[in-house]
Amino acid sequence: MGRLTEEMTRLCGEIVTMRRTRKEFVKDLKNNMAAMKANFRRLHSEMFRKAKAERRAGMVHLRKTVGGMRHALAADLEGARRAWAGK
Repeated sequence: MGRLTEEMTRLCGEIVTMRRTRKEFVKDLKNNMAAMKANFRRLHSEMFRKAKAERRAGMVHLRKTVGGMRHALAADLEGARRAWAGK
């Protein structure tokens, strides 16, 4: 074989090898992205549940606090009414 034929054969082999390598890279990239997206979905779901529980706990605490303040204010107003009524 001549030098040109050898070089063309080598070049063709390199092209085939690079194409195969690129296909494997894209396949691995798709798999990695799918795994990353699944991990993000799982983490987001956990974060959502945790934040929801924290908001609920905050609302329960707020209701108790405000309820206590309302009762204290009502008792204070009742005391003021009694004082003004002279009882």
